[in-house]
Amino acid sequence: MCPRGSRLAAWKHARRLRERLPMYSDYSGSGAAYLALLLILIPVILIFSLIFYVIASFFLMKVFDKAGVQGKWRAWVPVYNTMVLGKLGDVSPWIVLGAAVATGVLSQIPVIGWIFSIVAIAVLVMYAWRVGLKFGQDWYYLLLFLIPGIGVLIWLGILAFGSARWNPNIPPSPWANTFLADKTVWQGIPVQPGASVAGAAGYPGSGPAAPGAYPPPPAGYTPPAPGGSTPPPPPAPGGPGAPGEPPTAPEPPRP
Repeated sequence: MCPRGSRLAAWKHARRLRERLPMYSDYSGSGAAYLALLLILIPVILIFSLIFYVIASFFLMKVFDKAGVQGKWRAWVPVYNTMVLGKLGDVSPWIVLGAAVATGVLSQIPVIGWIFSIVAIAVLVMYAWRVGLKFGQDWYYLLLFLIPGIGVLIWLGILAFGSARWNPNIPPSPWANTFLADKTVWQGIPVQPGASVAGAAGYPGSGPAAPGAYPPPPAGYTPPAPGGSTPPPPPAPGGPGAPGEPPTAPEPPRP
C-alpha cells in the first residue's frame, strides 16, 4: 500500500484538476461560440459585399455611358473603375491608385494608416466634386458620403438615373496646374477640356494619334499650293504668234 502522505498528495492534485476543469470548459465553450459566429458572419458579409459591388458597378456603367466612356466593361473592374472616375473628375488616375493602395497596405499602422485614410478620402471628395459639377450638382450632394456604404450608392444612383446631362465645359479645377491634375490619355476615355496632356510626335496638347492618322501641323504652318500645271497666259492681241512659229514672207510688189 502507498504511504499516507502519497495518497494525500494525490487527492489534493485530483481536487485541483476538478477545480480547473470548469474554467477550461468555459474557455472552450466561448471559443466554439466565437467560431460559430464567424461562420455565420463571414458568408453574410461576403453576400452583402457582392450585392454592393454589383449595384455600384451598374450605376458606374450608366455614369460612364453618359460621360462618353467607351466600353461598359470598365465599370466592372475593381480599382480600375475608380481610376476612370478619377479621370472624369480631373484627378490623375495614378494619384487615385496610389491613395487606394497606400490606404490598403498601411491601414493597420496606428498613425500612418489614419493619415493615408484621410488622404484617400480627400482624393475621393475631389474627383467626386468635379464629376458632380459636370452633372450640374452642387457640392452638398457630397454629404451623402457621410452615410456609410449606402450613401455612395445614392450619389451614384442620382448621377446614373437623373435627368442631368454630362457637361465637361466647366471652369478648370483648383489643382489644374499641380501634380494632382490628370495629364494621361487613355483610349476610349474622352479627354476632359482644359486637361494638359502630353502630345504625340512632339505636338503639344494633341494627344496620341489614332491608328492611321497624322499628327496636326504646328502653329503658323502654311500648307503648299495644290499641285498641277498652270496654263500660260493668252497672247496679246495683234502680237506675234506663238514662239517657234516662222514669220510669213512679204508679198511681192504688184506691177
